[in-house]
Amino acid sequence: MSTKSQEKQLITLKSWDEEEFVVEESVAVKSETIKNIIEDCGLELIPLPNVDGKTLAKVIEYCTKHSTGSNDDSEDLKKFDDEFLDSKEIPVLIDIVLAANYLNIESLVEKICTKIADRIKDMSVEEVREAFKIENDFTPEEEKKIRNEHAWAFE
Repeated sequence: MSTKSQEKQLITLKSWDEEEFVVEESVAVKSETIKNIIEDCGLELIPLPNVDGKTLAKVIEYCTKHSTGSNDDSEDLKKFDDEFLDSKEIPVLIDIVLAANYLNIESLVEKICTKIADRIKDMSVEEVREAFKIENDFTPEEEKKIRNEHAWAFE
């Protein structure tokens, strides 16, 4: 007869767009937010109103790999993290980092922020605006003045 500690507890995570994901508790508790919900409320169905299904699937993929018991510094995890992050465009990384922040998955937030910073560090202002879909709300005169006052930032 198996004991409760030997059984794999399953948790259902429900995204705002009604997509449900059944995961092992060891995967779900990579999120401090979910861990606290489980500890405080004992829920097995956890609604996540700030995360869509597509993004939640990616977060679960990361958490699943990181819940295998491997050391976070292992070569396998570093390789997984590099491939996981390198394969995503900036808008997708932004969705994932917002979800990871909401779910309080600190390691994922840190890794994505570092990856985004690495990608944009050599971009021009225009390229950054395009990558983040930022509308230029300066008039041509205002922009010229800013470029003259802060020429170093536009080199």
